[in-house]
Amino acid sequence: MTAQQTRPPRDDRAADADSIGEVVDLVKAYALQETVGPLKGAGKWLAMGAIGALLLGLGLSLVVLGLLRLLQVEWTTVATGSWSWVSYLIALVVTVGVAAIAISRINKDSLNKEPK
Repeated sequence: MTAQQTRPPRDDRAADADSIGEVVDLVKAYALQETVGPLKGAGKWLAMGAIGALLLGLGLSLVVLGLLRLLQVEWTTVATGSWSWVSYLIALVVTVGVAAIAISRINKDSLNKEPK
């Protein structure tokens, strides 16, 4: 056997190179489809979540501050003397309660949903 007989003809090598190129292109396209697309959706999901969290936090802070001032001004028995800490405790309990409700309502599966 000579060296020419063991090598495939030139046309077969060109066809192999074309098919390998197609496979590489398909793998690149698939990787982009499966990584970049979901990351774009995750970025939007995270941005909306962050904005919502900031606005809810600001709103909760203002409501609790208003509750604290209301208790200190209107409930004069507790606002003075050795019981002055009670209004702060009530505000803290309300804050923890609202935070617990908010945390319990978080939908953890929303990022993994398949588009319809």
